[in-house]
Amino acid sequence: MGIVLNQSFKNTIITFGAFGIGGVNALFLYTNFLTDEYYGLVTFLLSTANLLMPLTAFGVQYSIVKFFSSYTSKLEKDKFLSSSLVFPLLIALPFGFFGTVFYEQISNYLSLENPIIKEFTWVIYLVAIATAYFEIFYAWAKVQMQSVFGNILKEMFSRIIVMILLILIFFKVIDQVEFIYYLTGAYFIRALIMLLYALKLYTPKFTFQLPENYKEVFKYASYIILAGSAGAILLDIDKFMIPQKEAIAYTAYYSVGVYIASLLEAPGRAMAQIVQPITAKALNENNALEINKLYKSTSINLVLICGLFFLLINLNISQGYLLIDEKYSQGIWVVFMISVAKLYTMALGNNGAIISNSKYYKILLPYSIAMALAVIILNNWFISLYRMNGAALSTLIVLLFFNTIKIWYVKKKFNILPFTIKTIYLLLILVVIYGLFFFWDFKFHPLINIGLKGTLITVLYLVSIYKLKISSDINTIINKFIKSNQ
Repeated sequence: MGIVLNQSFKNTIITFGAFGIGGVNALFLYTNFLTDEYYGLVTFLLSTANLLMPLTAFGVQYSIVKFFSSYTSKLEKDKFLSSSLVFPLLIALPFGFFGTVFYEQISNYLSLENPIIKEFTWVIYLVAIATAYFEIFYAWAKVQMQSVFGNILKEMFSRIIVMILLILIFFKVIDQVEFIYYLTGAYFIRALIMLLYALKLYTPKFTFQLPENYKEVFKYASYIILAGSAGAILLDIDKFMIPQKEAIAYTAYYSVGVYIASLLEAPGRAMAQIVQPITAKALNENNALEINKLYKSTSINLVLICGLFFLLINLNISQGYLLIDEKYSQGIWVVFMISVAKLYTMALGNNGAIISNSKYYKILLPYSIAMALAVIILNNWFISLYRMNGAALSTLIVLLFFNTIKIWYVKKKFNILPFTIKTIYLLLILVVIYGLFFFWDFKFHPLINIGLKGTLITVLYLVSIYKLKISSDINTIINKFIKSNQ
């Protein structure tokens, strides 16, 4: 776990910094400098682009992680990486052609409930292309075991650009329409920077030859492109469907709630950047011991860290919403349901990397399609009943059910589980602390309340997990910190 902890720690710091900037953007700048309608519009455009991105990337970013370490000669690696740049065009170019020909029909359909969407429909395709190639070059860097710089670009770059653009709106240097134009351009700049960095790490001799196992790569990419598209539906379909049933402003309220809840998955996103290629390498080498070790250690460490975030977020959420526009507090139940779903997802550790990089990757296609269909059906039902809370409830139900299936599947195929007796101890700690602090609030300013309550929760939580030795990795870090301060 040395390289995992090292780069995961750096990635975690970066991700937290990015979430901090994103928090200022989402909770204060967006809500004050953009109208609710334009905030909802930006959320809709970016979420819809994320739905399209897996198709335009053609699954290449996953193929690079899975296959690169299996090649032994530079020639085969160069053939593989060269072809990786061409495969996405097989989808992106036809998409662009049909999007241009049928632009009017597509834009009219998307803007039925909210006409403001019509003139910005083209943004969806451009952001999807830029994001797809960014992910491809990021995977290129990750297989060189260099994930930190890419993580800075992935997590920090767009958030910093958004902050700058929102400040420019405040000073009336640009308007809300120009904000969308400049933000679209920023995604292309990010992709270009990632390209230059990836080539610096490993510059192939570009060739038009295909790798010897191109059929296997193409077959894998075909499965993953569909599985990835279905997976993206789960993440962003809510923000796409809410404007089809409600005023687009509700997308903004929902987005803020989801953003707050998503803070707890920051460590998982950071750890995944380096764990994925290591898992792929262990699978390629048939190293069952390493796979089992990674599975259990990623699970307990993620539940431990993300569990603290779960407590801090949900036990302070009512005070937190006092600092934001009152309209956004409609998302308080969104925060709870999405954070429960995220915490359970984190408990799976590197489960997804094990499946997607093994010979059983084909199961991801029917699995992901079933998830996508389930969330669409439930959204269609629950959004009509409970508005944005219905969208959160749909996500919670689907993730609880299908993540359980993933745990069962890995157990069946690899005979390993992510959980140990320490997982039970950790869950008991979470339940007890949540129960102790749920009804307890100080009578000061919300910021002071959050600071005091958060400090008490953190101290009690860390002491509990340290004394019970829940994670040897975390205890080692705490011991080093104690010794350095003696």
